[in-house]
Amino acid sequence: MSETAERAPEEVAALPPTPGLGGGFWGAVKRFGAVLAQQREATVFVVAVLLVIYFWRAAPAFLTKDNIVNISQITAPVAIIAIGEVFLLVCGEIDLSVGFIFAFSPFLMHYLIDYYGVPATLAIIISLLFGVVAGFINGFITVVLQVPSFITTLGTGFILFGLMLTTSNAYPANIPAKAEGIGHWVGTYAWAEITWAIVLALIFQVVLSRTRWGLHTVAVGGNLLGASEAGINVARIKYAAFIMTGFMGALVGLQEAFRTNTIDPSSGGYQPMFYAIAAAVIGGTALAGGSGTVIGAFLGSFVLAALTDGFNLIGISANPEPIIFGAAILIAMIANVQLARLRRAGRMT
Repeated sequence: MSETAERAPEEVAALPPTPGLGGGFWGAVKRFGAVLAQQREATVFVVAVLLVIYFWRAAPAFLTKDNIVNISQITAPVAIIAIGEVFLLVCGEIDLSVGFIFAFSPFLMHYLIDYYGVPATLAIIISLLFGVVAGFINGFITVVLQVPSFITTLGTGFILFGLMLTTSNAYPANIPAKAEGIGHWVGTYAWAEITWAIVLALIFQVVLSRTRWGLHTVAVGGNLLGASEAGINVARIKYAAFIMTGFMGALVGLQEAFRTNTIDPSSGGYQPMFYAIAAAVIGGTALAGGSGTVIGAFLGSFVLAALTDGFNLIGISANPEPIIFGAAILIAMIANVQLARLRRAGRMT
């Protein structure tokens, strides 16, 4: 029998609190803080819950079914693109062209079906493969030609933007009638996009945290030279991240076209890309590479969607939104840097 078990109840109650954390209320606060420090997703989850509570109290319509659908449709595109950006950021790269892959892929589907008579299913597959090819080109220029990914994807983004405007004459197009049936499962149904986003986020969180590919991605971003000397194929890791991001951009472009029932040249562009990167950073992914979380990026996407929708419901102008988003990014980055410093110093266990 242990020494504690042999003590009388009043003696046990008088035992000193656990060293380092303390007992009572403040001990619980410290323990909760330790959990938040250890789990990158925990902080943004708490923020998301607080936002839901605030906007629900300020505008009861926030939690109605129709509005939840609206929030999900704002969250999903950003979350899906953010999955690819997380892998790129973790391995020390970035993709600025993904929003233009987003914009061009539904036009490619339209051209293939309406101009060349390609079957709808095949046209959609080719449009998704276009994202893969665009990602491969970004990877080739970055890895083989050693152009910084910021410059590479800035250039390819402009090229794709010009191709889209030139081929479409900057006019929107209708969804091909032959593709409408498939489109129901891709993005037309109310819950289609968020279902895709949740499934993909769960899969790639496991990939990032539990598989060799994910661990090698973290190693490449954390210590490029060390990863190379350890035998990790750095080029393959970066190619995979660029290809995955391109695929995600093409998928979201098709989803949004089916959801809105139009192929719009003004869709995509820099906004979804910047929102995806913001979501990744808010969710705990380090811009310097070496650490990140897909679930955190998903929650970051929800936070941005909740802010956008909530401001609209309570009657606040959309003009100050960028201020809030910018402040959220800065706060998230400052918190990530400080928590990483504490972990390195051994103060977080």
